[in-house]
Amino acid sequence: MDECKTNWASNLVEDVKCKQGNVGSFLIESKNGSKILIGTSIGQYFAGTNLESVLAVALTLRGADVHVLLCDSFLPACFACDVSWYPNRKTFVKYGPSKDLCKHCFAPANKLYKSLGVTVHKYGDLVTTEEQQWADHLSTTIAVNEIAGYTFEGCSVGEHAIAGTLRFYARGTLSGEPDTEPVLRRFFKSALLSTMAVQRLLKKVDFQAAVFHHGIYVPQGLIGEVARKENVRVVNWNPAYRKKRFIFSHQDTYHHTLMSEPVKDWEDIRWNPEVESDLLDYLKSRWEGSQDWIWFHEHPYFDLGKITEEIGVDFSKPCIGMLTNVLWDAQLHYPANAFPNMLDWVMKTIEYFEERPDLNLLIRVHPAEIRGTVPSRQTIVEEIKERFPNLPKNVFVIPPQSHISTYAAMSTCDSVIIFGTKMGVELTSIGIPVIVAGEAWVRNKGITLDASSVDGYLGLLDQLPLNKRLDEEKIKRARKYAYHFFFRRMIPLEFFEPTGRSSPYRVTVKNISELIPGQSIGLDIICNGILNNTPFIYPAEDFVSS
Repeated sequence: MDECKTNWASNLVEDVKCKQGNVGSFLIESKNGSKILIGTSIGQYFAGTNLESVLAVALTLRGADVHVLLCDSFLPACFACDVSWYPNRKTFVKYGPSKDLCKHCFAPANKLYKSLGVTVHKYGDLVTTEEQQWADHLSTTIAVNEIAGYTFEGCSVGEHAIAGTLRFYARGTLSGEPDTEPVLRRFFKSALLSTMAVQRLLKKVDFQAAVFHHGIYVPQGLIGEVARKENVRVVNWNPAYRKKRFIFSHQDTYHHTLMSEPVKDWEDIRWNPEVESDLLDYLKSRWEGSQDWIWFHEHPYFDLGKITEEIGVDFSKPCIGMLTNVLWDAQLHYPANAFPNMLDWVMKTIEYFEERPDLNLLIRVHPAEIRGTVPSRQTIVEEIKERFPNLPKNVFVIPPQSHISTYAAMSTCDSVIIFGTKMGVELTSIGIPVIVAGEAWVRNKGITLDASSVDGYLGLLDQLPLNKRLDEEKIKRARKYAYHFFFRRMIPLEFFEPTGRSSPYRVTVKNISELIPGQSIGLDIICNGILNNTPFIYPAEDFVSS
């Protein structure tokens, strides 16, 4: 069967033909509009192509001249590559993705976007032979310890190469893994080529904005690096946790922007019992993930007796909770972090509590270590065992495979220490004090105890136990931010349906009228943000019945 006849875009093109008599009429009209680059790059990242193809149509219908950037089997390493595809790393070292992944990446995505009539640019057309030779020479001769800090014409290519390599190995560090140096050199070369390709494209076309998923790794992180340097507005996006919702951010990945967005965006939102009830109902649903398409707790149990039996912790003694993240995920530089990385934080915290026998430390390892899209190959449990063969008697670890409810376990604690998890947003909303040592989004909101140095962090731990919940004013502030985060920053798009498969959602657009202005509030907010630099905030409180 012809693939083009089965995708949503082809159906939409047929619809346009019926309604306008000429599929190119709205495309011709848009060519004089604002030029928008959709930097999809990795065609086989279906979560990306599904949303970004919808954006291509929606923006065109709003008068924009949409261009798309795709890798045409040119890059020697990319976001699509990870160790699960290459259990024999030497195959990847020798060929990269060219022998397998590339075959299923460029052609289908190119066909999809071509069917929409938008302009498609290819990485391979944007880099000269001489530039390729230079990138090959540098990537093979540079000292490996110089890669992380390497910049090229103001772009942090080394940082993104490291982040991409850590993601490839699903580890927080590269020590102990085979072939890490040649894999890193592949990602470094790819970062260089990506940078040069995007530089040439932005000099060739006067884009007003560049829109693309993630905003980190290779090549997405380099698109952002170059665009910001060339004063092209950047818009990054990711699927949100809630079903049919997406997070968009201006100028950088949401990993960064959610920590720095102005508190004025949410602290004075209209607040009433109905808004609060919607929030609390949703937060309760997160205990089992019933309203989300991204969750990691399968069939959790909440009985404290069972938790005590499984872990051995005595809840009659003051407990301090500790929530980890996946070690390899989003390994970027955050200047406000108290520790250089999460692993250092974990070890330093255990050392501290070893000297505090008056307290229990209850460590919940993130279930995404084994249930995430890319399961971690460097686990917190293993790292702790290596450093502490005999764990202090007052330190207890809930492993990632455990069905213990994180919410139930943390609700019993005096307070909870976090590094980067969104759980800080949820816990403070039910009154649990939270100490932040890393890049958690709840940082800087006037809700948590935030540490920016090791000494400052240890000083906060010296105050434990706190022996009290947050006061009513602080809980209200926490709930306002939680509502902003889960209901306003997560923008609904009603024409996406969860699939329960590796491609998490599919497009359900049946008619072009669904994408024109005025038909979808969420889509209007997203398109206006891209075209006019307006905030990516959905005013959910305006749609709550009072």
